[in-house]
Parts: sequence; C-alpha cells; structure tokens
Amino acid sequence: MNYNYSEPLTEKLSLGQKLHIDMPLIGGLLAALALSLIVLYSASGQHYEMLLRQMLRTAISFVFMIVIAQINPRIFERWGWVLFIFCIILLIGVELFGVISKGAQRWLDIGFMRIQPSEFLKIAMPIMIASVISKEAIPPRFFRVVWAFILLLGPTLLIAIQPDLGTAILVATSGLFVIFLGGLSWWWIFSGVLLAGALIPVMWFYLMHDYQKQRVLTFLNPESDPLHTGYHIIQSKIAIGSGGVYGKGWLHGTQSQLDFLPEPHTDFIFAVFSEEFGMVGFFLLMAIYLYIIFRCLYISLRAQSTYERLLGGAISLTFFFYIFVNIGMVSGLLPVVGVPLPLISYGGTSMVTLSAGFGILMGIHTHNRQTPHQ
Repeated sequence: MNYNYSEPLTEKLSLGQKLHIDMPLIGGLLAALALSLIVLYSASGQHYEMLLRQMLRTAISFVFMIVIAQINPRIFERWGWVLFIFCIILLIGVELFGVISKGAQRWLDIGFMRIQPSEFLKIAMPIMIASVISKEAIPPRFFRVVWAFILLLGPTLLIAIQPDLGTAILVATSGLFVIFLGGLSWWWIFSGVLLAGALIPVMWFYLMHDYQKQRVLTFLNPESDPLHTGYHIIQSKIAIGSGGVYGKGWLHGTQSQLDFLPEPHTDFIFAVFSEEFGMVGFFLLMAIYLYIIFRCLYISLRAQSTYERLLGGAISLTFFFYIFVNIGMVSGLLPVVGVPLPLISYGGTSMVTLSAGFGILMGIHTHNRQTPHQ
C-alpha cells in the first residue's frame, strides 16, 4: 500500500522546485565541496592544475545532477531494469575485453576514454532492487526477497572477481539497504549474519587474493610490517593523532607536506584534513555530512510512493556507508579497501556517481510537488 506524504498541490512552488532543484540539499553539497577544495589544495602540494581539474569535474557533475533531477522517478521504476541489464553486459565485457591496470581488470577502453562499469552499479543496483521489492505490499514475501538477493549476488560476484572487493561491498550494500528498508524481518537479518560468518573461511581460502588477505592481516597488526604493508595506516594514524584539538593549521600538516602520507589527495585525504584542522575541523565536516544525510532522509520520508521511499532511503544510507568506511579505514578501525571520502577526495568517477544519486533524490522531492496524486 502506498501512502501519500506529499504536500498539497495548491502550494506555491519556488523557482528551485520548478527547476527540480532542492536548494537546502544544494547548500549542503556546496559547503562540502568548498571544504574539499581547501583541503585538496594542501593535500596535493599546492597543485593548481589538480585543483582546476577537480573544479571542472565538480562543475560537470553538478550539471549531470541537475539533468538527472529532471527525470521523473517513475521512469526509473519502469525502465531501471534496462539500465541494470546494460551494466551487467558492461561487466561481462570487462571480463572479456577489459583493460588490466595495477593488477586488476576493471576498465573498458571505449576509444576516447576508459570507463569503470562497476561504478554505474552503485546507482543501478538500488534502482533495480527497489523496483523488485515495491511491486507488492511490504514487507515483501519470501520469494520476492530471494529474487532480490539473486539479482544482487550476480553483479557483486562479477565485480569481486575483477578483483575489486571494495566496490563489490559498496554495490552489495546499496542493494541490501533497499531490502532492509522494505521491512526485512530480524530473523532474516540474523540468519544472513550467521551465513556471512560461515562463509568467511570460504572467502579467505578460495575467493580472496593475496593482497586482500594482506590488507586484513595489516589491519589486525599494522606494526608487523611498518615499512611496507603497514606503512599507510601507521602514517595515517600519526597524522590524525597529531592534529589535536585545533590542528596544525592549513598547509602546515607535516605528514602530507613532507610526503610521509601516501595517497593524501584521494583515499587518505581525511588524515590530511584531521592533521591540519584537528578535532574542530572534524566536527565541522561531520556537521556538514549529517546535514546532507538528514536532508536526504527527510526527502525520502516525504516521498510519494513506496518505490521512491525505498530508493531515496537506500541512496541516503549508502552515502552514510561511504563516509563510515573511509573514515574507519583511514583511522585503522577497518581494513583498507580503497574507498574515497565522498565529496572531499580527488576524483571524477565517484563524484559523478554521487551526483546521480543526489539528482535522483532531488527529483523524488520536487516531482512529488508537481505530479498529481494517483
């Protein structure tokens, strides 16, 4: 049964709503991106070209987000399976014709650029699973849950064998959030946790590569190899701890400025930020993140249909999961899986994926106000 949480159609629409733009959400995103440019300038070693490239990528991503926001969410519900199948075909193409780089086969060369199809699944997966779960009244029936898990498992395995365990976890999580929000019983959740625990030995001995096993061992004891596998996390924890309450000041972080910290502008940019801005900066960043998350959840709760609520809620929780995984990884609380800090780390593909998700959320919110009730 669908419940209607939309506001009366007689409400006067603002210019932003007519353009399908949610201004409160845009404000939070701009605040995060402004903070990103500040810390990226320091993390890159005052590299102007890198900063300009990031600004260009951000501008393109924002345009893409606005374009996505113009699409009525009902279109995703009807045609999301086409996007999902297209992504599966691309993943199979990666296995057959993919470009190998840094020991992994994750990219397709289409002539003028390389694309990473697994990134598209971060959006296609929740779109597809939300469509499956919302077909009937929630909580979903047994067979519908099983079908959703089958759809989730296939792409996740294709990504994991590239190998790209980090992206596989993120894609699987985006679909699991939809199933969870659909009213999955705690018995199912408890059984799933037990099954996952039972599969850990199988993953360790038969599915995980040597470098992935080493990451887990390094997580458990990084000091066992401080100059090689444990170097990243040790230097990262030194940077975070040395920031103290107020930080060392912008451009004065020794770990990043003296090149002790690897990957300072991508996966480990949070360590740079913490060293230079300390606990005060951390609380500022968390406040911006929480504002964005709560705004996204607010939009999801006021969505017009079950499908939109499931899709919006899953995108919101997945964004939170990205933050949780990156900060946990950089702080030594989770194994290193190569997940960038959303809206802050340097990069283009992840920014486009995030922008697509925020565009869908804005479309859910603004189309609710302009679409007649059914």
